[in-house]
Amino acid sequence: MTQDYTPFIERRQAVLDRLPEPSVAFVASGEEQIRNRDVEYPFRPSSDFFYLTGFSEPDSVLVLVKTAEICQTHLFLRPKDKEQEIWQGRRLGVEAAAARLKIDQAWSIDEFDEQMNELVEGAEHLVFSFAELAHWSDWVSGWVGAQKAKARKGVQAPSQLLDFDRILHEMRLFKSAREIEWMRQAAQMSVAGHLAAMKAAAPGRYEYQVQAELENGFKQAGSPRVGFNSIVAAGENACILHYTENDACIENGQLVLVDAGAEYAGYAGDITHTYPANGRFTPPQAALYKLVLKAQQTVINAIRPGLPYNQLQALSVAVLTEGLVSLGILSGTVDDLIEQEAYKAFFMHGTSHWLGMDVHDVGDYKQEGEWRCLQPGMVLTVEPGLYISKTAEAVPDAYRGIGIRIEDDVLVTEQGHEVLTQGLPRTVDEIESWMAQR
Repeated sequence: MTQDYTPFIERRQAVLDRLPEPSVAFVASGEEQIRNRDVEYPFRPSSDFFYLTGFSEPDSVLVLVKTAEICQTHLFLRPKDKEQEIWQGRRLGVEAAAARLKIDQAWSIDEFDEQMNELVEGAEHLVFSFAELAHWSDWVSGWVGAQKAKARKGVQAPSQLLDFDRILHEMRLFKSAREIEWMRQAAQMSVAGHLAAMKAAAPGRYEYQVQAELENGFKQAGSPRVGFNSIVAAGENACILHYTENDACIENGQLVLVDAGAEYAGYAGDITHTYPANGRFTPPQAALYKLVLKAQQTVINAIRPGLPYNQLQALSVAVLTEGLVSLGILSGTVDDLIEQEAYKAFFMHGTSHWLGMDVHDVGDYKQEGEWRCLQPGMVLTVEPGLYISKTAEAVPDAYRGIGIRIEDDVLVTEQGHEVLTQGLPRTVDEIESWMAQR
């Protein structure tokens, strides 16, 4: 099936519309990275690069040129190489790139420095991600120096460096209808994997065996890769927020926390599900689980356009703190405990983050020092949790060694919100009933 490059053409044009003139903007796909000796990590292009090109090869650079007279797109990429392609896989090649990717001009990456010296001539602004300043600094220095050397010929060297992220990341924060559909599919592929993991989780199995079924579920549903390293954490391992060893044996009576998401069309799903390996919550586990679920549902129900982003955390903290007092885990008045941030001993992360091509997606959370308000087209997670270490001596024994997080992906709509990750059993009764019928 031929890929439709229309979205990428439209995005490039939207960037060109936002660029000052005259300017040259550039973004790289990235390079393959060595895992060990002569084995590479699987390559995935930079999200910014893929967002503008739909192209997935390493060692590529997109260049956008804007003057008063022209707007052009150039792509530098690896040339065809018969021997390398036998060993490493097919390359698109320079000759096919312009027509296939709808680019004005394609060049071999071997010509990058030479051609960029030509393209930046007369440009006042050079636009690139300041997060990659170390990567680009030598190149930029060389190009500017080469233009300054032409001063007696009337050439003016670039005099302004602009952060590409300010333009591109604001665009990426708001998802188009097509992007939302891709994210719905990534979300439902993620649901399929999590259901497969629930079937596999049982006392005596290892965390990595559950991970295998989880990620197989993603791929069987149509996902080519995970959106991030999968977390499968049994028992107290769930109290390590980014636990990825996934090598412990699951014991009877433990909860299993799975934080994972499928990727589709470059977009990530992100779900966390927590459930008992043996199919039945203990009363303390159920009490903590119900509290986290209450916090999550309170936040999700509040999501609508105009809600300040920081209110998501405030709502979650209020519910969790009140519940921790009711359970005897914290003591004092709720308002005082919130002011003292006493909850942070058991809930130490944020309730939400943007979601898109990156699992922790780009986009400012504040504008001019103020928390921004939610707007239609934004996609975010809602993921409160409670983590009570075995070493928490002030906590009743029954609650120690329990980690719980519940996470869904939510789209802000004109009317309110849409949960993209519907389809998992979420209440205590739903989970126990579902696992009894595995």
